[in-house]
Amino acid sequence: MWTFTNHSRRLALSLVQLESVISERTAELQNLSQRLLKVQDEERRKLARDLHDSTGQTLAALKISVTCLQEKCKQDPSILAISSEVAGLADRAIVEIRTMSYLLHPPLLDEVGFACAAEWYVDGFAKRSGIRVHLNLATGCERLPTGIEMALFRVLQESLTNVHRHSGASQVSVRFQNQTERAILEIRDFGRGIATGELARLRGGAQTGVGLAGMRERLHELNGQLEIESDSTGTNVRAIVPHHAIARLAQIGDCGRVTASTCTGGYA
Repeated sequence: MWTFTNHSRRLALSLVQLESVISERTAELQNLSQRLLKVQDEERRKLARDLHDSTGQTLAALKISVTCLQEKCKQDPSILAISSEVAGLADRAIVEIRTMSYLLHPPLLDEVGFACAAEWYVDGFAKRSGIRVHLNLATGCERLPTGIEMALFRVLQESLTNVHRHSGASQVSVRFQNQTERAILEIRDFGRGIATGELARLRGGAQTGVGLAGMRERLHELNGQLEIESDSTGTNVRAIVPHHAIARLAQIGDCGRVTASTCTGGYA
């Protein structure tokens, strides 16, 4: 009896130690994942700045040179036609570089906040995809801390990308609310929905895509959650961030006020 009891105690102690190791490793993996997301955001910001300030300026200089060349070649129709074609290509490249730069990291997100960045992104998404988007943003809402605004914007970006790729929807609704105890972002499409088995797999978090995993990880860092609902009428993705996370991050971030009405058209 004594030997059996002693063995049971050793086994119980080993299980406790194993659980402790698993908990530590899980926390380490979560921290690593969060750091990778932050590094990714910083790299996107840097790449966006480099594209805009370096490549964009080079293309702008090219356009100026081509315009000067056109002026000198007005008497030669063949050369003028070629230079006009080059000028058109330069214009297209400038637009593409600017769009790519802003998609990587919208300047509006830093300058005036999530509401304006969301309005800009939704407008561009509708034009590029042909999907009608109804946007409902809370008016008069305060700026959220940078980390929260970034997380919400990436959820919006990834969700609309998934709508375009998978839903077959012709319209989508985006709604943002800053309630008493939490901030909520909802992206609802009116497409084919997600099959029951696939929905269970997505909710369980097993073998999900990089985009969905990234959304969950960003919200987890803020003590928030990602909810997915779907049926034959479409899919609803809901990101929830509690205000205690907002209050904590506000201590290290700027919380100026912003409303959608302050948006400008300079980032189209």
